[in-house]
Amino acid sequence: MKLAQLRYFAPFGNPGAVAAEALLLPLLAVGLGIWINPLDPLWTHAGFPWAWFAPVVLAMRYGPFPGLAGAAVLLLAWFVFSTTGWLPGEFPKQNFLGGLILVMLAGEFSSLWLARARRAEGVQVYLDQRLEYLTHQYYLLRLSHDRLEQDLIGRPMAMRDALGALQEVAGESGALPGAEALLRLFAQYCQLEAAALYAATADGIAPQPLATLGQPGADGRLAGDDPLVAHALETGRLSHIAGALGSGDKPSRYVIVAPLTSFSGETLGLLTVERVPFFALHEEMLQTLNLLLGYYTDGLLARQLAADIQTDIPDCPAEFAAELQRLWRVCRESQVRSVIVALQLQPHAEIDDLAAQIRRQRRALDVNWLIEKPQRKLLVTLMPLAGSAAAEGYIARIEEWVRQKSGQTLEAAGIFPHVLRVEDKPPRVLLKHLFDICNVPDQVRPLRTDA
Repeated sequence: MKLAQLRYFAPFGNPGAVAAEALLLPLLAVGLGIWINPLDPLWTHAGFPWAWFAPVVLAMRYGPFPGLAGAAVLLLAWFVFSTTGWLPGEFPKQNFLGGLILVMLAGEFSSLWLARARRAEGVQVYLDQRLEYLTHQYYLLRLSHDRLEQDLIGRPMAMRDALGALQEVAGESGALPGAEALLRLFAQYCQLEAAALYAATADGIAPQPLATLGQPGADGRLAGDDPLVAHALETGRLSHIAGALGSGDKPSRYVIVAPLTSFSGETLGLLTVERVPFFALHEEMLQTLNLLLGYYTDGLLARQLAADIQTDIPDCPAEFAAELQRLWRVCRESQVRSVIVALQLQPHAEIDDLAAQIRRQRRALDVNWLIEKPQRKLLVTLMPLAGSAAAEGYIARIEEWVRQKSGQTLEAAGIFPHVLRVEDKPPRVLLKHLFDICNVPDQVRPLRTDA
């Protein structure tokens, strides 16, 4: 909490450096005044108070508090000059009052734009993470499509089977869940013969493997000083012996080293490959291995983010829970809000599969959760970085679509919308409130009595 409050005093700088600048810059202004105008170093009787440039610059750069600190230095300098008899006479009230007003105005202007910049920075970080995640999904889809177009005779499994197996593996528990199964999957699909998987710790990569495939050297213990390992950890990307090492580097024990890096930049583990058939080591295999690792790692991060919600609400999809956690964090850090639109759908004979058709009306970044019960359905749509206007536009678009389909309003068609904003309430409390106002049955409510 203290660190969060400290950001408002020095939003884009080191607090120590800001404090030093708040002290030294006004002292520099006083020193220049002594050198240029020794009879009036603070310019209190001049046509323009040049010394006040220092607090104003501090206020414009860092906000009102550093600016006021600079003004306090000028005030302290005047008391020193007055006590020593350098500047006789009364305290220049109008000079200092006008300077303080100017500093406060500049600080208020600076705070406004620093807050806007902070919000834009938070949105940009979220969008970068989301783009990285969607890029992984796109390339996996593209690779799967290419594989389906090829002749799969002789292949042990298809890409669709591999993705399904990865989803099952990522659903297990542990630091790197399903490590043994993951290596077996790589052996089947990428023809790896000897490999090891290591978990990340607070001190780096653990030297002992979580799982091994075949018979890796040194009983699988990680060679921390290996040049290929160092290159992979430094770049955060898959490295292979032909493309990462130069002629002057010492030989590597490994053929392929790939860090398990999430879309947020966190390293969760390391994969090392010591033996692979010569004809299997090609660009397509490296791309497949890299994308499968990325899919597995993203699944781990989504599972970790979603775990807090799914512990209380097991029926909540992992993608929805993880996205809600991310957006709540963005709202807390950058004050950028999102909304949840819940549509209660009553049985309607005139429009077949109403919920599925409405789901197609969502935006590209939206995430859906369909709760199906015998007498009603609830379609919950999470709209990232959207406000009440976007939610109203979404509802209006659905109402227009329903009117074109059946000539009825939303109420006549049995659709009742509810809008909740992702703000101060934690995700679990927000979902509980949503269940209350939508009369969701107990089967999908939190299982814990203290939730």
